[in-house]
Parts: sequence; C-alpha cells; structure tokens
Amino acid sequence: MASFLALMLEYWPQVLSGLGNTLLLAAVISVTGLAGGVVVFYLAISGGPLRRRLTEGYISFFIGTPLIVLLFLMYYGLPQWGLKLTPFTVAVIGFTLNVAAYNARYLMTAFRGLDPDELQAARAQGFSDLQVFQLVILPQVMRLSVPALTNQVILNLKDSSIAFLIQYAEFFAQMQDLAIRSFRFLDAYLVAGAVYLALVSVVVVAARWLERRYVLPGVRRAR
Repeated sequence: MASFLALMLEYWPQVLSGLGNTLLLAAVISVTGLAGGVVVFYLAISGGPLRRRLTEGYISFFIGTPLIVLLFLMYYGLPQWGLKLTPFTVAVIGFTLNVAAYNARYLMTAFRGLDPDELQAARAQGFSDLQVFQLVILPQVMRLSVPALTNQVILNLKDSSIAFLIQYAEFFAQMQDLAIRSFRFLDAYLVAGAVYLALVSVVVVAARWLERRYVLPGVRRAR
C-alpha cells in the first residue's frame, strides 16, 4: 500500500482533478435535482387530474428506470440522431431527471402529513394557490423532508461514480485508470473506497446538523 500511495503522488494532478469533477457533479445535481423536485411536486399537487397523472407518471418512470440506462441512452443513443452531448452535460441531465423524481416523492410524502385545515384557513384568508404553496406548503414540507433530502445528497455523491461509464473523468475514473496502469487493483479500490467514505462522512455530519436545526419538532418525518 505504501508503494501504491507513492505512485498516487506521481499521478496526483489527475486524481485531484477527478476528485474535483466528482464534487462538482454531486453539487450540481443536488441543486438541480432539488429545484426540479420542487417543480414536479408543485405540478403534482396543483392543476387538474391530467396534470397530476402526468407528473405521477414522470415520478414512477424515472424512479423505476435504472439511471445507467438513461445515461447510456443519452450518451450513446442520441448521437445516432445527430445530437452529441458532453459527458458532463449528459450526467447533469440524466441525474437531474432521476434525482428530481425522488425528491418530488419525498416532498409529496411530507405533504400528506400536513394539516388540511391549515391549508383551508390560508385559502380562506384570500391567498392564491401559488401563495399557499410558497408560504405555507413548501416551507413545511422542506423542513419535514430534511432527512430524506440530505440522504439523497449522500446518494448523489456515491452514485456520481457511475458517470465514468460515459467517459466523464471523475474520481473513480482516475482511480480506475491508475489501477490499470499499475496493476494494483485492490490498492486502488481500497483507496477509492476510503476517499468516498471520508466524503460521505463529511456530508453526514452536515446533514445531521441540518436535521437538528430545521426539522420541525414533534412532527412525523418524511423518509
């Protein structure tokens, strides 16, 4: 292992670049996935039955479809139609569609735990449906969903490793390349696992702090 770590120092710029790409992808898809989840959630609880069925279909489709299939369809399939996207663009779009579906499901679960009388009271005060959503529904469901949403961020960080299959030069891709060059597969994967564990541990600590600070006390949590 010591000799492998010395070899890593030689390839440190590539490894560090891959780690930066991993953190960038995880951060971007966490933000876009949350924003997309809020939009899907709003569409799911507003409008007529058709809109609700369409949004439910969206959620079921992207939760039920393996993410790797979606990434492969976009990266290897779309060029056959003359549309070629960069690995990062494909990863962001594919992950966002997937993560938004999960986040919307978390928010909908939290929404079912709200008091209907509170929503009716807000409408009786003259608030529009959009105002009720912005001022009453969204702040509460976001706080109720903090544990589930932070767990999703952890999943985003770990799942970002599959982006190397569409040639995105993230951390695991660089470690895989290092393993092939050195024929030290066990050492490379042990180091990669340790790095991911360290990153996830940092996110977990931050997530637990958010839970203590923002989760509504005495209310059922959405997971």
